[in-house]
Amino acid sequence: QVQLVESGGGLVQPGGSLKLSCTASARTSSYTMGWFRQAPGKEREFVSTITGSGVKAYADSVKGRFTISRDNAKNTVYLEMNSLKPEDTAVYYCAADAGPAMLGRRAYEYEYWGQGTQVTVSS
Repeated sequence: QVQLVESGGGLVQPGGSLKLSCTASARTSSYTMGWFRQAPGKEREFVSTITGSGVKAYADSVKGRFTISRDNAKNTVYLEMNSLKPEDTAVYYCAADAGPAMLGRRAYEYEYWGQGTQVTVSS
């Protein structure tokens, strides 16, 4: 069982930046790691993913503004968010999957989930 703990959320003004972290309780260097988000009244949606070898994918809505990265020595994945917009407001969840490498965009493709961290973009 792998536990994921997110951190780094908060309140930021439009145009600002935040960097989220997700640290796993076990070695996850070969895992596919993803970020999803869920706004009130909306379904959970894909944000970004990174395979164990570092291949990345992004949702169109965040491409060019968000960057996913990982530090396998720390079992940690990051989501650097720039040029934030009010529509980025959501609870952000970290996810992990131990299966074959994939750039999963569906929540059901991930086995482990964190508890989420709130990101609010507002002036």
